[in-house]
Amino acid sequence: MTKAEVQQFLTDLSRAWPDAQTELHYTTPFTLLVAVVLSAQATDASVNRVTPALFAAAPTPQAMAALGDEQVGQLIRTIGLWRNKAKNVVELSCQLLAEHDGQIPHTREALEKLAGVGRKTANVVLNVAFNQPTVPVDTHVFRLANRSGLGRGRTVEAVEKKLEARIPLPMVRDSHHWLILQGRYVCKARKPECWRCAAQQSCLFPDKTPLPRPKTPRAAP
Repeated sequence: MTKAEVQQFLTDLSRAWPDAQTELHYTTPFTLLVAVVLSAQATDASVNRVTPALFAAAPTPQAMAALGDEQVGQLIRTIGLWRNKAKNVVELSCQLLAEHDGQIPHTREALEKLAGVGRKTANVVLNVAFNQPTVPVDTHVFRLANRSGLGRGRTVEAVEKKLEARIPLPMVRDSHHWLILQGRYVCKARKPECWRCAAQQSCLFPDKTPLPRPKTPRAAP
């Protein structure tokens, strides 16, 4: 995409998703961090079903560490990889207490040293909790960026660098939410619903999916 196409593409998405924000439920930077860690290879909806009870029992790093792996696991066992995630959530809570006085660090480097926290998770926390202009790249953003031509790359980090370089700074923070929602609900993995896309004019995907034909009603017997 040209600079003008990037600007138009994102402007169209901003109009399609005017109230875009994370779909994970959280109340503090700590509960956001935990929710994002739990969301790896799981849907936001499945995470939102377990976090109310988890955060009621352990809303702080101190409480989460005290709860322990087994009890955390029992509260989150309906999501994928729950055993490893329970271990990571307890371990990162202990790390926060030992190394950061129980506070969430404000840098990507410090966040990535926490158990279960990768680059994408760190970027989400920096973006959502601390209003930093990061571009977290999950599977939805990776697919949409490559498919549309917004920022193509073979790896997540390559796409992230392309997007950070090409997206106008005032749009960087909010674009994360527009791209995720567009990828999740419109530019789907198996078959993009291009006829519903508000930004299709600037999209470079060559095989745009046409509007499905209405089904012919069956004749009465």
